[in-house]
Amino acid sequence: MDSLTISAASGLRSRIESLDLLANNIANAETGGYKSDREFYNLYTSAEASAADSADPSTLPVIEKNFTDFSQGTLQTTSNPLDLGIQGKGFFSVNAPGGVSYTRNGTFHLSAASTIVNADGFSVLDNAGQPITVSPSLPITVNQDGSVVQSGQTVAQIGLVDFAPGDLVKQGNTMFRPASTSVKSTPGSASIMQGKLEGSNVGTSEATGRLVNVMRQFEMLQKAVNIAGEMDRKSISDVAKIGP
Repeated sequence: MDSLTISAASGLRSRIESLDLLANNIANAETGGYKSDREFYNLYTSAEASAADSADPSTLPVIEKNFTDFSQGTLQTTSNPLDLGIQGKGFFSVNAPGGVSYTRNGTFHLSAASTIVNADGFSVLDNAGQPITVSPSLPITVNQDGSVVQSGQTVAQIGLVDFAPGDLVKQGNTMFRPASTSVKSTPGSASIMQGKLEGSNVGTSEATGRLVNVMRQFEMLQKAVNIAGEMDRKSISDVAKIGP
């Protein structure tokens, strides 16, 4: 396979990955607490091509890694006192089946056991790592410092934690888990806003523009593959001809 076809094929693969990533971002543009994914491109050179005796090393375009944009989403006012939005850096802790996970999606409600749970039914944890139990018959006030108050008494303190960049990986669309067992959290310094939800940080217009751009790149690379194939066929045809 010639170098043009190899480079174009590698470019096609990286654009397919980009299209999947962008399509998922756009699909979650209205998902509360969703954080958009982005890609980091690089050029790959094989070890053999990098050797000193390699006369013409070729490099291939690849997506080296994906990363999550944790920038703040817009806080939207709701009428639910158990909708909680985070203003600033931090995450809610929830007791998921695979262990403690983290989210900025504050769509919460009370379970049958009077504990605060998220949309998946996972218990929201306090600053001691325990489920938060409240009285279902009393109004609930959540202060900006995370204290849960009923009848003038603080009954719990919602735990907010934060992580260094790169310490979390996605688990579904709005949940995160530590990238390794060595990752340690720090206390969150954000404010909790009762009756508000953080929206997705996906810029729909920007994401759509990038999607169109990547699709155009994909079409150009497809044409390059077709041209390379036609050149190969013509070369084979000409070489195979027997002179007069």
